[in-house]
Amino acid sequence: MKKLVLVFILIIFSIPILGGCWNQRELTDLALVLAVGIDKGEGDKKYDVTFQVVVPGNVASGQNGGGGQGPPVVVYESSGDSITEASRKATKKIPRRLYYAHTSIVVIGEELAREGIYNILDPMDRDPEFRTTTVVIIAKDKRAEDIISILTNLDKLPMNRFIKTLESAEAMLGENIKLNIDDLIGAITSPGKEPVISGFVLEGSPEKGTSPQNISTTRPPAMVSVDGLGVIRGGKLVGWLNNFHVRGAVWLLNKMKGTEIKFDFEGKKDAVTTTPYLSDTDVSVTFKNGKPFANVDIDTAFKLSEMDTDFDIEDPHKIEELEKKTSDVIKKEVEAAIKEAQKYKADIFGFGERIHKSNPKRWKELKDDWDNQFAKMDYKIQVHSYYRESGVRGKPFWSDMNK
Repeated sequence: MKKLVLVFILIIFSIPILGGCWNQRELTDLALVLAVGIDKGEGDKKYDVTFQVVVPGNVASGQNGGGGQGPPVVVYESSGDSITEASRKATKKIPRRLYYAHTSIVVIGEELAREGIYNILDPMDRDPEFRTTTVVIIAKDKRAEDIISILTNLDKLPMNRFIKTLESAEAMLGENIKLNIDDLIGAITSPGKEPVISGFVLEGSPEKGTSPQNISTTRPPAMVSVDGLGVIRGGKLVGWLNNFHVRGAVWLLNKMKGTEIKFDFEGKKDAVTTTPYLSDTDVSVTFKNGKPFANVDIDTAFKLSEMDTDFDIEDPHKIEELEKKTSDVIKKEVEAAIKEAQKYKADIFGFGERIHKSNPKRWKELKDDWDNQFAKMDYKIQVHSYYRESGVRGKPFWSDMNK
């Protein structure tokens, strides 16, 4: 009898987990959103939202044969006074339910970014279907819909092209940072720190970029490329870091993965190129005469990449000169980045965050005026560069030809 009772109880408790996929969704009922573009509304609505949706049959046709021959994605637009309203109104045009679990990138138009990004982040952070590992970028000098609508070569899905381009620039040039929704919200909510967001620019014709011509020629009429870091203060885009300012910021943020450095050598312009590939940045903030003072210490290892002058790689004095010149370039770039950020009164380096963690009492006194304190704060930068290798050759191959 006891066994029967136990079996009965076991069956009763098993019923809830035997219900199957009660919330299952058929693939044919879903529109898989790969990218979302958000712009300031051009009409009477607050936001214009663009959805890049995959066309499964056309993607499969390019990989396994069969299927259609059209574009791999289709773009839909919708407007609303909130992101939720725009998303739901999109169903008037899309015969399937928008599904965001595969969304890999969010593009924010520059005009909207300058007005503020807090409101557009909330629904993405709140929706359990939307991954907070989704990358965020800004459409520099353009609307997000222009970037979202471009067809790309090499990678059939434009979203993949954007992500890979950003990762490649981050790894090889050190001029961009891949930032996701989690990172962005973390920086915004952290006391004493402001975020930076990578920018993408559109070169060429936006109209031709949406046509098959853009992926059927060796020279596409429209190209999307990474360009600069957007400086955020108080949730709003206040300016851009470009060129060496960007690289200096990446050094200081300890995000440098690799780059190239050129400098004059023995009277010849841009005669040497070195490629740092390992780096570590240590930052601390102390107080001098009652004012915050930043100490920046950077260590990096580099390879000799290119030489346009006669050079004896076995001469220790020459190596010391290489190390010094590499360090000097990095130091100048970091100094330039700090000065540029101070112009915007945006502590993108987290100096205030370090004070908050190490000296909460002092931070309480400074936090209400930290933007101005940061804009005036002094700093000391030390860079130590270490030569590690010259590739498969020491001297240039032509160095002994005329001797």
